[in-house]
Amino acid sequence: MSPLPSLEQLRFNMIEQQIRPWDVLDSQVLDLLTVVRREEFVPPAHKALAFFDMEIPLRGATEEAFRLGQIMLAPKVEARLLQEVSPRPHEKVLEVGAGSGYMAALLAGRAQRVISLEIEPELVRMARGNLQRAGVSNAEVREADGAQGLAAEGPFDVIVLSGSVAEVPPALLQQLKVGGRLATILGQEPVMRATLITRTGDTTYTTAQRWDTVAPRLLHFPQPSRFQF
Repeated sequence: MSPLPSLEQLRFNMIEQQIRPWDVLDSQVLDLLTVVRREEFVPPAHKALAFFDMEIPLRGATEEAFRLGQIMLAPKVEARLLQEVSPRPHEKVLEVGAGSGYMAALLAGRAQRVISLEIEPELVRMARGNLQRAGVSNAEVREADGAQGLAAEGPFDVIVLSGSVAEVPPALLQQLKVGGRLATILGQEPVMRATLITRTGDTTYTTAQRWDTVAPRLLHFPQPSRFQF
């Protein structure tokens, strides 16, 4: 009977078999994935799933967690979103949807400062505790509805929406610096696309839709009408 793989072997397999084949080739991102210990941001009941290619519910019943967007995104999605926005050491980042704090920890590994907004008090406590135990001192989690961003602290170099939205509110785009990037998963099931929006001027933006994926909705973002004429 062969021995069970170690955590380091599981982490290596996640990076080499899931993440690198998904065109995540930035060496800084890959190095960060070995340093930030994903298993320490997963709820105890789901620790065995930490390195699987799947979304992980963070609280309550699985179906409810997905309906409320209270999940960890799949590892390859987190890694590729990080690669897309490519935070730099002098930059300030806003994340909407802290969840367990894992994406905030990854962003903090590349940026100067991260503010992560989370609407669910239980997840605020979880994320704060996880970040503190991981020794991440340049990321803070605030209990807030992030659908309108955080204008009082803006503008930001990078904004990451850690979940899917039907559209990005103009108020959120206006919180980007010129040259700033916003990453999200945009669209309607069954077709959503990872989207990178770059502010190019006072009133101008460019949009690039990079790859297909699907993710649960973030709460309170605008929804398009269901009626079609």
